[in-house]
Amino acid sequence: MSGIVVGVDGSDHSYRALIWAMRQAAQQQVPLTVLAVRPAQVRPATGIYWGVHAYPEDSHNADVAQKAIEQIVEQARHEIGGTTPQITVNVVTGDPAEELINTSRDADMVVVGSRGSGGFASLLMGSVSSKVTHHAACPVVVVREGGQAA
Repeated sequence: MSGIVVGVDGSDHSYRALIWAMRQAAQQQVPLTVLAVRPAQVRPATGIYWGVHAYPEDSHNADVAQKAIEQIVEQARHEIGGTTPQITVNVVTGDPAEELINTSRDADMVVVGSRGSGGFASLLMGSVSSKVTHHAACPVVVVREGGQAA
């Protein structure tokens, strides 16, 4: 899949990365793939995936997760207005960093937020974005809290 790939987990950081990636893909006139990764392990009591945004209670259902990400994409499309790129939404199960790294082999660029919804709020960069920047096979853009690319 050539073009830009953006990792989305439902966090504010990934939403800013999605906005940046949508604008960049539209400007470069390349397709955008929105990749959401559902880790296989779920916290039984809450249904929340480790390190990933809490989807609805029945988030173990891949269709529900797909629709949740599609709603986030539509919200971003509406916020941007104007021309938006061709967008494909992929929801897969696995390790978020590994899936983004694997996807980077065929991408022109990977975009991630500086940190996701998991971990510690004081971190400047989360473990997924750090691992992706160190191991991706293509350029990686990390979108910081203010929406600027680093």
